[in-house]
Amino acid sequence: MLIGELASATGTTTRALRYYEEQGLLGSRRSPAGYRVYGPEAVTRVRNVRDLLASGFTVENVKSFVRYLDSDLPEVFAHTESCAANYEVGARRVAELQERIDSLTRMRDTLVRRMPWLADSTTEGVRGCD
Repeated sequence: MLIGELASATGTTTRALRYYEEQGLLGSRRSPAGYRVYGPEAVTRVRNVRDLLASGFTVENVKSFVRYLDSDLPEVFAHTESCAANYEVGARRVAELQERIDSLTRMRDTLVRRMPWLADSTTEGVRGCD
């Protein structure tokens, strides 16, 4: 697929895709006409990169281990060498994400406890909201 098709499939921009490629987060090959061409696996890679960056990971962090997220197949991991630095980055980021999840969960629970109607996704029964 061409860069515009990948951008459309992943809800991102061609500019972002070029940036990911410049940073070594995404690869492509070139068509005879010089256009970037991506395989179907690029959709998963771009989504993973976007999710990690949105979660607070740096580009360097993402470079360290995004390839581990590209497949759910256990055999992919059997052939990769683990690196202590990658493990440390991953473990630190997972701990930070868990802290954020815990904080957000506490906030949600407080809001629902104080305003129980928020637990219901409909607005039925809510009065005084003019």
